Amino acid sequence: MLQTQASDLLQITRPIVLIGLMGVGKTTVGRRLAQRLRLPFADADAEIETAAGMTVSEIFDRFGEAHFRDGERRVIARLIDGSPKVIATGGGAFLNADTRALILDQATAIWLDAAPKILAERVSRRDHRPLLRGKDPLQVLTELAAVRNPVYALAPIHIVSRMAPHEATVNDILLALRP
Repeated sequence: MLQTQASDLLQITRPIVLIGLMGVGKTTVGRRLAQRLRLPFADADAEIETAAGMTVSEIFDRFGEAHFRDGERRVIARLIDGSPKVIATGGGAFLNADTRALILDQATAIWLDAAPKILAERVSRRDHRPLLRGKDPLQVLTELAAVRNPVYALAPIHIVSRMAPHEATVNDILLALRP
């Protein structure tokens, strides 16, 4: 019942941009949110990979993080074109001052947040994240949270992702988007 009511009442007029640490579910939740809102979905990392013709890991390995972040900034600027859609960003995208200003000015930023312990368990399932390679995920995520969470907190909407199905997070977002 909530699924139909929440999404049918919403009038989305600008892009919705999901931000947060790796493993919080920006892509998975974003896809489901877009489906519920009947909006297009874009994953910034997938768009970067398509544009570069290589994976995020390959870009990091070959050119470094600074090069990746520059490409990420350009791709997100292209995706935020004024049309309603749901965009999942990489974990570091919102840290870039230009990207952050663009998102806050021309989109609705939603910070998906979860405890580092939960995130570490989630990201341990796959080994494709350059910032975690050869490191303890819990330690890295705890350190990243300490630096990034104050910046993520600039987003006007804050949703806590808990150990529950992704639909619970989608429902929380839909409720937060209500006028």
